[in-house]
Amino acid sequence: MDYHNEKLQIRSKAVAGKQRINREDVKTVFESPYIRVADLQYAPGRHYYDATRRATDDLTATKSDEEFRTMLPDAVSCIVILDTPEEEPRLLLSYEFRYPAGQFLLSVPAGLIDKEDKEGKNPIISTALREIREETGLETAQGDSAFTVNSLLFSSPGMTDESNALVCVVFHSADLSELSQEGAVGSELFDGFALLTKADAMETLKKGRDDRGNFYSVYTWAALAFFVSDMWREPGAVIL
Repeated sequence: MDYHNEKLQIRSKAVAGKQRINREDVKTVFESPYIRVADLQYAPGRHYYDATRRATDDLTATKSDEEFRTMLPDAVSCIVILDTPEEEPRLLLSYEFRYPAGQFLLSVPAGLIDKEDKEGKNPIISTALREIREETGLETAQGDSAFTVNSLLFSSPGMTDESNALVCVVFHSADLSELSQEGAVGSELFDGFALLTKADAMETLKKGRDDRGNFYSVYTWAALAFFVSDMWREPGAVIL
């Protein structure tokens, strides 16, 4: 059997069934200053609902293939690693109240890409550094590094087109006395930090829960896995 041709035939059948969602077939059924729900009519009488942060004319579902592959994410999630002299490397996380979960969840610094960030040379990196500064009080210095791990990841594409970039920032001379959560804005609410060694992070991955016994988000899982894999040590990081 020619497995290569068989795979091509299977893929051809799948692609033939791909739905094309046109802008004129999209209606907003709920709208607030922070989120909206779009009705994506993908065939006559067939509807799918999308919780989104995006304006109707910027929905992910209606983008062309080229627009889809080059779009910016909604937000940035940050893997923050402290690799200071004579100290074992540690992953910096925090406990942030997540309203839909109703709990303080072990979280990475994260936030939306602002209009000002989009106007800069590297919106993803500039957003990451701003969010880290606001949520941890730490600012990068000469010799620290930052790089994009993944330029766009979907959180839960069966329900929402929300997306995040994943950025790793490594501090080599961070002063932990500067750690602060006083930069919280709007509805942000924090309840302390967690500094995890590689062994701590591995244990948290195995348990699937934090030290308080709570579950955590997929982006926290990604940060834990990236940290314990030592992929953050790969060459090619942007030295600040």
